[in-house]
Parts: sequence; C-alpha cells; structure tokens
Amino acid sequence: MEFDDWEPVYEAILQDFGFDRAEDERARDLLASLTGSFDVDRLSAADGARVAIAGAGPSLTRDAELERAENADVVFAASTAADVLRDRGLEVDCLITDLDKNPETVRRLTREGVPVAVHAHGDNVPALRSVVPDCVDAFVLPTTQAAPADHVVNPGGFTDGDRAAFLADWLGAVDLVFVGWDFDDPDVSPIKARKLEWAERLLYWLESRREERFGVLDGRRDGIETGPLPSGE
Repeated sequence: MEFDDWEPVYEAILQDFGFDRAEDERARDLLASLTGSFDVDRLSAADGARVAIAGAGPSLTRDAELERAENADVVFAASTAADVLRDRGLEVDCLITDLDKNPETVRRLTREGVPVAVHAHGDNVPALRSVVPDCVDAFVLPTTQAAPADHVVNPGGFTDGDRAAFLADWLGAVDLVFVGWDFDDPDVSPIKARKLEWAERLLYWLESRREERFGVLDGRRDGIETGPLPSGE
C-alpha cells in the first residue's frame, strides 16, 4: 500500500469522524521519537504465508475459530485477541494495537521477542508516552494512519483489526484468514460500530486490490458503502 493510494481513504475517515490530521501527525512524530527503526525481517514469516487475522470479537473463543487460527502459518492478533489466543495456548506472531487496551500485554510481548505494531493517532498520545518507553524497542513496529515519516510506516488500515490485514498484505501474505470477527456485535458502543463499518469497507477494498475473496465478507458485500473508496479498485 502506497500512501498515495491510502490518502483519499484517510481523508474520508478524517472527515467522517472529525479527526484532526495535524494531531495524527504530532502523534506519529512522538512515536518516532520514542522508537528506533524496526527490522522488518522479524516478520518475514508472513511473506508467502497463510496469515490468520484474529479480531477481538466474542466469536474468537469458539473452538472452530481457534482451530482455524491454529492451522494458519502465522497469527496476527488485534488488541485483546492476543490475550484470548495466548490464554488458550496459541502463539501470536504479531500484536497490532493503538494501546487502548492491555498495555501490559504489549510490554510483555516485546520482552518475549514478539513484534508489536504500535499505532499512533491523535487520541492516544498519553498511552504512547506511558507504554512505549517500557517496551523492548527492537520489537516495536511504529505505525501511523497519516503520511509515513522517518521509520514510522503506514501499511494502510484504520482499526486494529483491518490494520492487521493490511500489514499482512504489506508483508507479502498469500492468504488471509479471518477469525474472531463480529461486525454486528450488539454490545459495542456507537462509535465502535461506526469504526467496524469502516473496517468492513477497508477489507472490501483490500480484497479487491488483492483480487481475493475474504470469507468474513461473504453475505455482506452488497450492503457495504463503497463511496469513500477510490474508484477503479
């Protein structure tokens, strides 16, 4: 994903939620100051692999979902999905997070040598300041939704879950398998529900770019609002 491709979608997200691009950029620059360059070879196992993209929905605890995660070559976990999987004895190869939950898991995984893709945006500056300095820097991959700068990268994506999918794509994954995804979870807040709508749109866009069909979108494609997505993709 090149930023020129991502930027129109990013602008639509900013407009929809009323986010401030300058605040995202300030958070990005702070994250750059708190981290060093990440060796992408630490995630080379994703290249050419079948990658499970684990969402933090309630369905993740089902045996069938856990089995599909276990059968993947590599597991990328969004936020607290990492805790669910690890509690059940499954390894996580990368945690994707904006630090809104489980900060101790973030710290612990980096200490165990597990990469964590830490995302900077305008609303999580305090979390960046409190969590990132306690992490093992070599295992922190700094990401942004604004333009990439210095060693902070932007593989694409908005929520932790769809960012995990975009990251796997960026790293060369051949097949993406989605487990623990619940777009219609009635227990989420209205703002989270809107973010899940965007996650759905972005996965639709990603599967179109990959010329692939994600099972998690089966039965949902006709209802996806594609207007914010670049035409021709």
